[in-house]
Amino acid sequence: MNTIFVNNRIHIPFSDLQFRFSRSSGPGGQNVNKVSTRVELIFDVRLSALDPVTKSILTNALRSKLDSAGCLRVLSQESRSQWKNKQDAIEKFTFLLQKAMKPVKHRTPTSVTKSSKNARLASKKGRGEVKKMRKIDLDRELH
Repeated sequence: MNTIFVNNRIHIPFSDLQFRFSRSSGPGGQNVNKVSTRVELIFDVRLSALDPVTKSILTNALRSKLDSAGCLRVLSQESRSQWKNKQDAIEKFTFLLQKAMKPVKHRTPTSVTKSSKNARLASKKGRGEVKKMRKIDLDRELH
């Protein structure tokens, strides 16, 4: 597997990805102090082999997840196995790109229907009647 298939149009070669390994935090006994199991996947959108349109779509969709250099960083340290963490980082990365490439559906505003407006007003009227019934009529109580 030397290519990541995001969708039928976008394929990212492994040469565009960079992996950095470091020691993971959390429990793990002596193993955690010796083995670098944490994986950081780094993908530079600007330097990738993607076409300019796809690059701009990804840059706009992932702008909150890109660092100042324009790189997407995905971390994984769930497992105590470097291989499993690498697979997990690749899955997370693929999911992020698939989500970014989905077209955004814009909601078309609609007006309130007459029946829903009448139903809302009728329920308000009903609530008002209930509250009116709770009131104590001082004139009746005193006489």
